[in-house]
Amino acid sequence: MNFFLPLLVYLVIVAGKGEIHWQFEPQVWGVLIFSAIFFSYLGQLISFKSIEVAPNIGFSLVISKSYVVLTTLLAVVFFKANLTWLAILAIFAIIGFSALISIDPNAKPNPNVQPRWFPLALVSFFCWGFLAMSSKYLLNNGMPVLERLIFSMSIVSLIIGGDIWRGKHNLNALSKIQILYLLGMGLTAASFNYFTQLAFTTAPNIGYVNAINTASIAIVTILSAVFFKDELTWRKFIGVLGVCGGLVLLVLGS
Repeated sequence: MNFFLPLLVYLVIVAGKGEIHWQFEPQVWGVLIFSAIFFSYLGQLISFKSIEVAPNIGFSLVISKSYVVLTTLLAVVFFKANLTWLAILAIFAIIGFSALISIDPNAKPNPNVQPRWFPLALVSFFCWGFLAMSSKYLLNNGMPVLERLIFSMSIVSLIIGGDIWRGKHNLNALSKIQILYLLGMGLTAASFNYFTQLAFTTAPNIGYVNAINTASIAIVTILSAVFFKDELTWRKFIGVLGVCGGLVLLVLGS
């Protein structure tokens, strides 16, 4: 649903506009297709695999989400993006305090732990980083936000559709409530992807956008405590405050 439903939403929006752009340079199409297959589809698949076999879910998440450092630095090299020392401090603060929230020292050991979790997390780290970089490249080379999302998600949706056809995913096993949750996630993903791409077009550095996305773990932690009665420990509370402080520094430093 994170690809199928957003794709439908974007197609409806484009249909309302009455036009869609197709004419782009061959290298632009090449970057789009490569990034959709290897960074978007495989990146998400590898990230899930890493989380599944990691000793602690937070370990894998923190490593993969640290791609913000990679995109911040590469954006300076390839896109002449802005980077201040205060922004660097803010990004590392966000990552560090996010680790306090994500990594649970009291979590039960995962019985399915496998050593490959770390290289898988590292691969997803590079996938997410290069996905952001390729998105910025496509936007800079004249591919509008909606077209970039439609073409990319069409490719990924075709791959996932093939997986479903081959029986890799059993949709019949889902309950009605699970389907409703997936629909809600799909609509949320549509908004997230669209506004992230818009932010990429205007942000002084795409790494700043990625840092703010990473910082969303703070609001998720608070809302989970309010609505689902998840335990809000002092460790997590300090992490939330630290992430919020990092966001303030990022705004001031950018």
